[in-house]
Amino acid sequence: MLDAIRWDTDLIRRYDLAGPRYTSYPTAVQFNSQVGTFDLFHALRDSRKALRPLSLYVHVPFCANICYYCACNKVITKDRGRALPYLQRLEQEIQLIACHLDPAQKVEQLHFGGGTPTFLSHDELRQLMAHLRKHFNLLDDDSGDYGIEIDPREADWSTMGLLRELGFNRVSIGLQDLDPVVQRAVNRLQSLEETRAVIDAARTLQFRSINIDLIYGLPKQTPDNFARTVEEVISLQPDRLSVFNYAHLPERFMPQRRINANELPSPAHKLEMLQRTIEQLTAAGYRYIGMDHFALPDDELAIAQEEETLQRNFQGYTTHGHCDLIGLGVSAISQIGDLYCQNSSDLNEYQHTLASAQLATSRGLVCNADDRLRRAVIQQLICNFSLDFAEIEQQFNVDFQGYFGALWPQLLGMANDGLIELSREGIEVLPAGRLLVRSVCMVFDAYLEQQNRQRFSRVI
Repeated sequence: MLDAIRWDTDLIRRYDLAGPRYTSYPTAVQFNSQVGTFDLFHALRDSRKALRPLSLYVHVPFCANICYYCACNKVITKDRGRALPYLQRLEQEIQLIACHLDPAQKVEQLHFGGGTPTFLSHDELRQLMAHLRKHFNLLDDDSGDYGIEIDPREADWSTMGLLRELGFNRVSIGLQDLDPVVQRAVNRLQSLEETRAVIDAARTLQFRSINIDLIYGLPKQTPDNFARTVEEVISLQPDRLSVFNYAHLPERFMPQRRINANELPSPAHKLEMLQRTIEQLTAAGYRYIGMDHFALPDDELAIAQEEETLQRNFQGYTTHGHCDLIGLGVSAISQIGDLYCQNSSDLNEYQHTLASAQLATSRGLVCNADDRLRRAVIQQLICNFSLDFAEIEQQFNVDFQGYFGALWPQLLGMANDGLIELSREGIEVLPAGRLLVRSVCMVFDAYLEQQNRQRFSRVI
């Protein structure tokens, strides 16, 4: 079975390295300022000519309160009026991008992330969705995957009703941990009742899918109190769960400096939390999709993995990897054909650039032939836990073992250690290696040796 995982503490300790999450290859660390709006317009033209379907990501950076663990691009403010100038520029960006695309290109996937998208008022959400519908071909029959991230402290029944009315049919709920002691340590007080109320509303209003985010490794967490959180979350019966490893990088993310490092659980306790979480979720019927993600067997992600059609992009695991991804808003990333590009991560710069009727593209990368080949290899491994050499050879006209000959000793080492099965036909990630699939992918990353590993979280 695809969801079979074998826990091997010795292997985990040896291969638990810091490395990318591979929401793209090459990763965003490789983006450079040589890529700009001209490249974006060129890619949009190709997308228009090919009439490729679209996936839209809209970044709403505002939060009313700071969560100390957070590594997202956000603006902390109680002033709801700060959203208005941002929305004006966002609408301008929508218009500037859309005029380079064909109205026939359907938006199969839409996702509002942040920050806290529901920081916006009901009128602001209505206006933003109306503007998107005016300039993009959003589906009206509820067949698209239209999701939004929800902070239960910023949403109620009326908010959920509005979101359903506007066309959203998926919600992702930030929870992290239910223990009040842990919540106080990270400045995110959120009761089980608040979370349950939002989930009840989503079910009553027939949202198609509910995802819950958890984080292990936070201050004051113990294996026992995190197991209680997982038990409560299972009782809420979400369709999907994301169980993230907290990466403490205070030198990169200022809010994390408020966390007392002495209160963080030990590496051994973090491993125990993950092991027990996997046991609890497996016993409850959830399947391990990979990279911190779990889903019920009838969920689209689980079905896509069975059918080997699962893909991965900047929004994580997806069934819409065939779409051109267009990122809108501050810091948003687009992936259009072989182009990756990112908007400025500075709110003032983003707004100022668009005020001048210019797009806020600040950096990016155009994939070369080697990037495309390695991207396909990493995509297959991280989504299917397997790699068919003949398929890669046919697609890219290479001899696999000849092209990657220098990597063979590393792959043989992983095979000897029981992470993978290596044959003439391909690679199979074994049950003991599935939690460590990032480590397998890292073997094929041509850029990794040049990078500062401290930029990345650890595999486990």
